[in-house]
Amino acid sequence: MSYLLATVAGFVNALTSVLQRIGVESAPSSSTLRLSLMAHAIRRGIWLIGFALMLVEFALQAVALRFGQLSVVQPILTTELLFLMLILGAWFRYHLGWREWVGSATIVLGLAVFFLAGDPSGGHLLPDTHQWTVASVVLVAVIAGFVVAALHGPRWWRAASFGAATAVTAAYSAALTKATTTYITQGWGHVLTHAQPYLLAATGIGTVFLIQNALHAGPITASRTTMVTLNPLVSIGLGLLLFGDRLRGGVGWSVLQVSGLAVLVLGIVVLARSPLVAGAGGTDDPGELLATARRARDPRSATAGSPSLVLPASLPGDQGAAGELPA
Repeated sequence: MSYLLATVAGFVNALTSVLQRIGVESAPSSSTLRLSLMAHAIRRGIWLIGFALMLVEFALQAVALRFGQLSVVQPILTTELLFLMLILGAWFRYHLGWREWVGSATIVLGLAVFFLAGDPSGGHLLPDTHQWTVASVVLVAVIAGFVVAALHGPRWWRAASFGAATAVTAAYSAALTKATTTYITQGWGHVLTHAQPYLLAATGIGTVFLIQNALHAGPITASRTTMVTLNPLVSIGLGLLLFGDRLRGGVGWSVLQVSGLAVLVLGIVVLARSPLVAGAGGTDDPGELLATARRARDPRSATAGSPSLVLPASLPGDQGAAGELPA
């Protein structure tokens, strides 16, 4: 059941990212890391639909974590990147080339190899106060570092950095969720005596805020790539260090696990070179990004200049581009 719930959560999360991207793309660039970005978002009905789906995804993930392991559920959620590619291709009719397909499939394949070779087990321990304190300090420092990195550089870099900050925050939230769902089985009065539910509320709000900045900062594929890549890796580490998850030992299995991570890195490199991620050679000029997206969607549009081409409002790599959603 945890496998199925995590896969469905991956699809819902991919759909959520598209809807929320539409909701924040027209916000002024000066609203980054400001509450005005959230104020702009909640006035958009499509963003509210995405937020509702985000709550559905959280419920699916929470139930999956209750019955499954952190090292199992979070890697399965990486299927959302494939669902995202399918949404961009089927809904918005983008032309997905070999980089998009190979990059997305390789990322998921790398994590799958690591998951199968590792064969996670255990995961029934609860961290003590000292472990939670150390983990919290380290994770907050890493998140802050990614946020600082997101304040400079081209749009794809800012989106990827915000995505990385979101991934670490979401992994932290997943660990807190797993602990909280365990406490719930012991009674709600027992839940309120622990700090994890309150920390979960804070990280949940932080995750929502960082996601909007990631989607607003640049190409959707750039932010989602770092989100779905770092989230399971950090979650696997937290599962091993905090919850007693165990990976299969032995030289052969360890080599396969490292190979899976190497394939994952290869997938990131391939996808990062996609025009949908970096724009035209990584340029930060909106007009050039618009032209690049048009060529990515229909290579003939580079020279034909067909007036019938209507771009969707959720155009990856273009901020505030005019257009209509396909019927």
